[in-house]
Amino acid sequence: MKHYRKELWFETARRRELINITPQVEMCLRESGIREGLLLCNAMHITSSVFINDDEPGLHQDFEEWLEQLAPEKPHSRYRHNTIEDNGDAHLKRTIMGREVVVAVTGGKLDFGRWEQIFYGEFDGKRRKRVLVKIIGE
Repeated sequence: MKHYRKELWFETARRRELINITPQVEMCLRESGIREGLLLCNAMHITSSVFINDDEPGLHQDFEEWLEQLAPEKPHSRYRHNTIEDNGDAHLKRTIMGREVVVAVTGGKLDFGRWEQIFYGEFDGKRRKRVLVKIIGE
């Protein structure tokens, strides 16, 4: 069995962003040479997320509005976590959107449904953060 590991780095200009990272993950798969197996992609920070969904701008805006209703950024005093930092909402948003995805690799390609794409969700940005891609298989 072969294995592959790579870190992808991101630094967003805004506090919250959704970035389609499918092309970077597909490049990792090509680099790995693995044709059959499993790919794990996970956020390495507790205020960011990796998830699978459709790459549709209206849906991205729906995520932003929905997450902000569930865990509004302000007032910062709303969160007990915010005694040192002001990112209590980002921790909750990450929990809702998830830490990682696992995708089957078949014939050297990500075995996706028709509209599925991999996204990096940043909820406390403006600093450098990383995503791990780990692939195992043959």
